[in-house]
Amino acid sequence: MKIIEANAGPLTNFEVLDFLRAKGASKDPTRVLAKVAQSEYKIYDYLVNTAACDQTRENVNEFLEKCKRHDLAKAEVLNILNIRPTAAVEIFPIIEKCEDRFPDEEIEEIVELVKKTLSPPPAKPATEGVTPANEETAALTNEKDGETSQSQNKNENGEQMDMS
Repeated sequence: MKIIEANAGPLTNFEVLDFLRAKGASKDPTRVLAKVAQSEYKIYDYLVNTAACDQTRENVNEFLEKCKRHDLAKAEVLNILNIRPTAAVEIFPIIEKCEDRFPDEEIEEIVELVKKTLSPPPAKPATEGVTPANEETAALTNEKDGETSQSQNKNENGEQMDMS
């Protein structure tokens, strides 16, 4: 990859992730195989958990081509690509004076365009960081307002126990 014009404009998260992958960044646990700085790995680790990880250059180009008819600013398009809003309520903070500039139908059209052309963000596991060893501890910390949760009312065999 060769830089043609330095500081030509902002990059999407997809472009940054693509650049880091081209440099050799990956989920290699030792992280000694590639010529990637530690700070770049931190960026890589963040971006692989965003919508950018599943986007392709074709999807991004298709979105850019189809969104031209909506008269969006470059920064607004960039933010839509990076955030990938899936509801109209998520569009309003991204687009300046959204209510004044676009009717509700056009906002919904933009959301549908995002859903159709850009891949969905990766699903986050509900029990992230919970292993069988600390599952009981996690269940104990999930108490709400002094009530015992259903997962705490099971014995070692997984049978439901009556705690009343």
